[in-house]
Amino acid sequence: MGVFVFLPLVLPLTAWPVARLAEQHLHPRTATRLLTGLAAVMATCSTVCLGLVMVVGTAQLPGNPLPDGWSDPEVRATVPFDEVVGKAAIPALCAVLVACGRTLWRHGRVRRSAHRALGGLPDTEVAVLPDDLPYAYALPGRRRDRVVVTTALLDCLEPAERRALFAHERAHLAARHHRFLLAVQLAARANPFLRPLSTAVSYTAERWADEEAARRVGSRRAVACAIGKAALVSQGTPVGTLAAFASPGPVPRRVAALLGPAPAVRSWPSAFTSVGLAAWGAAAGTAVSAMSSANSAVTMVVILHAATPL
Repeated sequence: MGVFVFLPLVLPLTAWPVARLAEQHLHPRTATRLLTGLAAVMATCSTVCLGLVMVVGTAQLPGNPLPDGWSDPEVRATVPFDEVVGKAAIPALCAVLVACGRTLWRHGRVRRSAHRALGGLPDTEVAVLPDDLPYAYALPGRRRDRVVVTTALLDCLEPAERRALFAHERAHLAARHHRFLLAVQLAARANPFLRPLSTAVSYTAERWADEEAARRVGSRRAVACAIGKAALVSQGTPVGTLAAFASPGPVPRRVAALLGPAPAVRSWPSAFTSVGLAAWGAAAGTAVSAMSSANSAVTMVVILHAATPL
């Protein structure tokens, strides 16, 4: 394995350029899917890397429950500076597991809290809360997905803007954007170098919903007005809502994008553009990360199998 075992920990840096360029030059749907896929693969590879290094470190600790053969010098020789990095990987992996566990727990708690807040209301697709705070959010559910909006926000919008608002929230639900957001949040917890991708996906998911809403209502200006007005009158949302789970994104940029022409739909950017080069660079980094993790895992299994007596 050698130093290649550490590559998955730093290769997420190759995705930084595409995180920024994808926001500007790719269709939001393509950007969201691309960045989420890159983040998920790189996070998995870096976690595998930590796990492999932790096995080496744990095998050297006195009284460890692993077979004695796992502390064989041949095993330790596969990882440079095994004594230092092996032991350092133990708390690092524990921190990753705790951070990811807290994110999943918070995700479940927020969803349960949001559903409890709708108790007593009719089981309809749109739930209108009698609240003086203007806000709206999309709430996925097991039996029914719902759009939640307050009377205060509805009173601030014109009929065309209300249709744009509902179309935007329904687009979130139809495309299951909460899954993309959860995936990139977990990836960022697994490897801090992936945080720019998490921030970018939070924005591109909103832009994706903006474009779908504009297509459904047939007016980009109406969606832009609804977004801008909702941002001006909004005073924040309660803690127990899914809207607190993700930022609505830079509103001026979203409004400016909606007032311009619709983005071109492309499955993959051309290699002769800046975003294309960045995308290919990130794809190469992801491929190398995956191959390095797979090679290290296979090598470790072979060595440990040979070192462990039957």
